[in-house]
Formats: sequence, structure tokens, C-alpha cells
Amino acid sequence: MKKVFIDGSAGTTGLRIYERLSCREDVTILSLPEEKRKDPTARKEMINQADVVFLCLPDDAARESVSLVENPNVVVIDASTAHRTLPDWAYGFPELSKSHEEKILHSKRIAVPGCHASGFIALVYPLVEAGLLPADALLTCHSITGYSGGGKKMIADYENAERNPLLDAPRQYALGQQHKHLKEMKAVTGLQMRPCSVRLCPIFTAV
Repeated sequence: MKKVFIDGSAGTTGLRIYERLSCREDVTILSLPEEKRKDPTARKEMINQADVVFLCLPDDAARESVSLVENPNVVVIDASTAHRTLPDWAYGFPELSKSHEEKILHSKRIAVPGCHASGFIALVYPLVEAGLLPADALLTCHSITGYSGGGKKMIADYENAERNPLLDAPRQYALGQQHKHLKEMKAVTGLQMRPCSVRLCPIFTAV
């Protein structure tokens, strides 16, 4: 019976993981009472009791959680962007290559790939690896997302009953080329330059 602790279980990602694991008979989910959910001492105790810890936290909080690990047998699976480009962490995309798969199988630290990044990496990594696309290629990628992809401010803009009618049509956002997935897309594919990313928010439809 594997013991699992979800650090950040109240968020969307944590709730989804809990839903998938709670019905399994081979997993025991460790949990904290609400008042201790952010208590470092309580979290540290749970982290070191677990066989597997899922981090469903902002980057800085995820780094803090990793620093609390003292049990060398704990496997950490981090859904944040904090560790995706670190060489001592396995990048959780086993389909990329046999070496990626082997590193995941033998690692205690696994970084979950980003959603938009995965689509780009799945296409570009094999081409660069095979020498069909030069590593110095300058690439532009387009990504279509729901309005929730733009964060809390964009969500509030779209869910406002008196929202601007212009929001009913697709629009570009995150044009500053500082999106957190770009570093990951460059590092994992082996590109020398970050791709230029253009994100489109789709038409908003009220239901």
C-alpha cells in the first residue's frame, strides 16, 4: 500500500489528483486538517511519511516543500514550473526518448511537463534530435487556450457580467515573451533560442 501526500490539495490540480487516487485500493492518501494545511511543520511531517508526494503549488512554495524532504525514499512529483529545467530532475515525458523514460523510472524527483510546452516539445524535440531541424532555428508557435490560461485577472475580465464585447472574439495575450513555459520549451528541445509564442484566447460563450 503506497502512501501519497498531495501538497496543495485544495487547488484545481490537487483536487483532480485526489479524485483519481481516492477510489484506488492500493493507495492511502495522507491529509492534513484545514487549519494545518499551510503549517510547515505539519507539512514536513506528512511529506516525510509519504512514499509519493505530489506538489500542486506555486513555484516558490514547491521549492520550499522540496527543502522539507529528509526521507531519501520519498518520490516527489512536482506540477509547478520550479524544477522542469533542472538537470537533476527527471522531465516527466517518457515518450520523448528511452533516456527520458529511464530517468523517470529511476528518479526520486520528477517534474510534470507544462501543458502548452508539451505540444511544442512533442513536435520539435524529435526533429532537433534527428538533425532535421537545426538547434539555432528561430521558431514561432501559436497556442489556443481558454480564458483561464491568462490567470486571475483575465478570468475576472471574462466572467464579469458587464465585460467588454470585444472579449467575445479571439484575442492575443502574453505577448511580452516572458511566459513561464518558454524556458522549458527551449531547454527540453535543445534549441539555442526560445521560441516566439503567440497565445490566442478563444471566443467566450455563455452557457
